[in-house]
Amino acid sequence: MSQAPIRVVIAKPGLDGHDRGAKVVARALRDAGMEVIYTGLRQTPQQIAAAVVQEDARVLGLSILSGAHNQIFPEVMRLLKEQGADDVLVFAGGIIPDEDIPGLKALGIREIFQPGTNTDDVVAFIRKEVRD
Repeated sequence: MSQAPIRVVIAKPGLDGHDRGAKVVARALRDAGMEVIYTGLRQTPQQIAAAVVQEDARVLGLSILSGAHNQIFPEVMRLLKEQGADDVLVFAGGIIPDEDIPGLKALGIREIFQPGTNTDDVVAFIRKEVRD
């Protein structure tokens, strides 16, 4: 009996208008057999949390380049918890300074992928975390 594909929401929070990286990651996850829902640009934390719940996603990938990660990510995590989706695996990518990573991980974001990360590493991370 085959397992259902891993459902992943990829979201672009805030006013950031560049989504090439998010689309590259979404394509790599699809190519790896995952079911990917891409929310599109300029999503609010409320829209992102709602999409995760509505899509019954197991994983949420947040992509941000605007520098607003310390404002937006805590709100996304709060809303996920409030809506009973705090068991969702959350990872993030984009332009996130090294000094901000420990605080984001303390919020429950499991991994931060910076520019230049190989998409195979993202796929392997998700598979390992979902399996464990």
